[in-house]
Amino acid sequence: MAEILIHRLRNRARVVFLSIWGVVVAAVLLWAREILLPFILALVVAYVLLPAVVWVEKRRMPRWGAVIVVYVLTIGGLYISLAAMAPRLGAEMRGLFRELPAMAATIRDEHVPALRHWLSGLTGVAAPPPVEAPPPVGPMRIVPQPDGSFEVNLGPGVEFHQLSEGRWRLEPVPPAQVVPFEPGKFMSDAVSKSITYVQRNTMEVIRLGRSIITAVSRAIFIFFMTLMLGAYLMITEARIFAFFRSLVFPDARRSFDLLVARIDRGLSGVVRGQLFICLVNGVLSAIGFWFFGLKYWPILAILASVMSLVPIFGSILSSVPIVTIALTQSLGVALEVLLWIVGIHQLEANFLNPKIIGDQAHVHPVLVIFSLLVGEHFFGLPGALLAVPVLSIAQSLFLHFRYITFGDDAPADSFLPPPPSYSVPPPPPLSEV
Repeated sequence: MAEILIHRLRNRARVVFLSIWGVVVAAVLLWAREILLPFILALVVAYVLLPAVVWVEKRRMPRWGAVIVVYVLTIGGLYISLAAMAPRLGAEMRGLFRELPAMAATIRDEHVPALRHWLSGLTGVAAPPPVEAPPPVGPMRIVPQPDGSFEVNLGPGVEFHQLSEGRWRLEPVPPAQVVPFEPGKFMSDAVSKSITYVQRNTMEVIRLGRSIITAVSRAIFIFFMTLMLGAYLMITEARIFAFFRSLVFPDARRSFDLLVARIDRGLSGVVRGQLFICLVNGVLSAIGFWFFGLKYWPILAILASVMSLVPIFGSILSSVPIVTIALTQSLGVALEVLLWIVGIHQLEANFLNPKIIGDQAHVHPVLVIFSLLVGEHFFGLPGALLAVPVLSIAQSLFLHFRYITFGDDAPADSFLPPPPSYSVPPPPPLSEV
């Protein structure tokens, strides 16, 4: 009896201890939320690269050496890829910026009237007549006003010059003289104007330079801090899980192992699987856009790949500019590109998602949309990117504790996954969980 009483007192003390420190940790995280970006990025980097690190470690290499090898290969591969694509992407971006006004004019003058005509025939409602430009104004127009005064409107090419009090003269504006372009004079004038601007706005230039240097320095600091924190997390992965496992009641540690395994299964789908699907999306988009002769297809393929990081909304948002640019070429190209994009999304939904992400990591689309809207509303773009992983963790917690609470009555879709690699004991029977 005394042992049972001591055991209960220890459990109660453990609950009080963990509750107090849980509140303290939550308060510290809330207070320091503005500096948590490197830690969040490090968690993502460590989670994505950990399977590669484990694979290299199994080739008889220490964990720290495996982390270095994976970092070198990953960062080196990204650098080589960007260096190889940079000239082509730069040329494509310059060409796209040059043609944007012409594309906008084509859409405004050709496709918008055609769309209005099609909608008018479909609905039976006549389209409003186009707004005609006002007639050109002559050199001068005098309009009487109700109070007896006159409003004088001058057309282009003339201007007033005051001679004296109440006396004005109407004179034509002399035509602008075309000055031949001289590179030397142009550079000299540009340098002179720049020096004059700096002299007159020294403080503004200093503030602008300081802000640019601060932003660049912060980006470099966050980059290296993320790599360092990610390396520490991957090297000490076993100790981190062992620490959190030690906080759980001894008779619930096997259940903790199963919970971590379930969370890992869900996150591996929505994080690692989604990254792989983004890569497949970019490759297939590039092949299709190149085959259909779409202008600026490298940029648009990268756009489709990056935007697919955000489920559902990313694919829809990336399709709008892609189809719009295709529409400036021809209606046929636009339809071909649209059908290709729809085909890629059908391939993802019916084959890649079940095979790569897995049925048990699947999150209902309604919950995905809800989490995306909530994350974007409260935390902007970072919230939208992290919404689905957070939702996956919440779903794993719900399914795990539903299984424990319901026992044998738990639905069949909440099966227990195998325990993680760091857990030595096998999973217990359901009656012992």
